[in-house]
Amino acid sequence: MSSSATHRGAAVVEVTDLHKSFGSNHVLRGLDATIRQGEVVCVIGPSGSGKSTFLRCINLLEQPTSGSIKVGGEEVTDPDCDIDAIRRNMGMVFQQFNLFPHLSVLDNCTVAQTTVLKRGKEEAETKARDNLEKVGLSDKADAYPAQLSGGQQQRVAIARALSMDPKLMLFDEPTSALDPELVGDVLSVMRRLATEGMTMFVVTHEMAFAREVADRVIFMDGGSIVEEGVPSQVIGSPTEERTRVFLQRVLDPTHVDPGAEDEAHAERHRAAAAAAGSTPGVPLDPQR
Repeated sequence: MSSSATHRGAAVVEVTDLHKSFGSNHVLRGLDATIRQGEVVCVIGPSGSGKSTFLRCINLLEQPTSGSIKVGGEEVTDPDCDIDAIRRNMGMVFQQFNLFPHLSVLDNCTVAQTTVLKRGKEEAETKARDNLEKVGLSDKADAYPAQLSGGQQQRVAIARALSMDPKLMLFDEPTSALDPELVGDVLSVMRRLATEGMTMFVVTHEMAFAREVADRVIFMDGGSIVEEGVPSQVIGSPTEERTRVFLQRVLDPTHVDPGAEDEAHAERHRAAAAAAGSTPGVPLDPQR
């Protein structure tokens, strides 16, 4: 859990009754959430539960269908809101790194500084090198993304985001595209950011990270927030049955839910009956 986080901190993000639909697909169903200064909030849940869409709505990479999102007290869904100014205070780290392949590591970390923040080249390079050192890649400043491992590319992406001096970091499953042996270095960088008091909103499948680092955990399913609380409660002793089933499957892959096992057995029986020309539910003739 981050050392400087406090639930008494000012609200950085306030989400109220957030809905998002893609055509007839209702992806987010009335979400309410608050992220406070210095907090690390981890969002967990099965694939397709709306986690990434929720995160992407915060900086309007996805336009909400309805509801309110305030960042630093400003309503970002207001047509008069300067969303570019809001985004300057938010760092975003994607699943697939999204580095510019034709730019060096150093240039990847300076281009937004010089074009968006209008920093001078020397100041931008100093900031970039400081953040590359923070993520353990000071020796890779002149390398190109194709010369780096996936884990190194993701750490460059973090350094790039930090170089913009964000007040909030958004992480969209930052380790999901990495080989298992490369995950640790990225999580170590994120742990360090948490101890330094960075406000972080993290969509993740890394349960150990969420348990160790998060101040709060949100469990989502079916586009809704099913359960929310401190890690020891949500992950260690969930109150909702859906949360419990999800965690059993994630934390103990060998666990088989009895109901699912019975249904799988019934499905195998139906398939065998169909293949033999029998009616499901009617015992097969052993002589056939």
